[in-house]
Amino acid sequence: MSFLAACKGNENEVKNSPLYEGIELTIAVVGEEPKIREKQIIFETINLEDLKQDNLFETYDAVFIMKEHLSATAKASFAKIYTSATLPFIFIETEKSYIPFVEEKTNYEAFPDVKSGDYAYGYYQVNKEEGRYWGYGLYNDTVNEVNVMDVYTRIFETIEDVERGEY
Repeated sequence: MSFLAACKGNENEVKNSPLYEGIELTIAVVGEEPKIREKQIIFETINLEDLKQDNLFETYDAVFIMKEHLSATAKASFAKIYTSATLPFIFIETEKSYIPFVEEKTNYEAFPDVKSGDYAYGYYQVNKEEGRYWGYGLYNDTVNEVNVMDVYTRIFETIEDVERGEY
């Protein structure tokens, strides 16, 4: 178990955040790989065209779409991928939820910010009729390295749950 602490002005913010200790995960990343605490996570950088490859779903446990690529990956052609894939997609630092990624007729820039306070959203298409989504908030709604790493830990736990069919 890890114990993380962060300071904000004179106020101490403490987050008891255990590390992810589950199975090894291989995650494709569109963008820059995030900084994490866990050792059993393998990141592989891919590009936008790689998202369209059939074997993507056989190779990875999940796909992270980083902030700088959110708009480009919210196009209609990618929505079909997200809603037919057999792995979770995680949209990092989106302020617009998962909806503009999975709805083909939704424009990312025009879609309103949801102001939920979530740092990331995950989406997984369970079957043709059903999709699941998750929001990952920051401790005390504070963006700092400690809280961001905690979000990634919770995301890894969700990915493992999906691997086990527990979603």
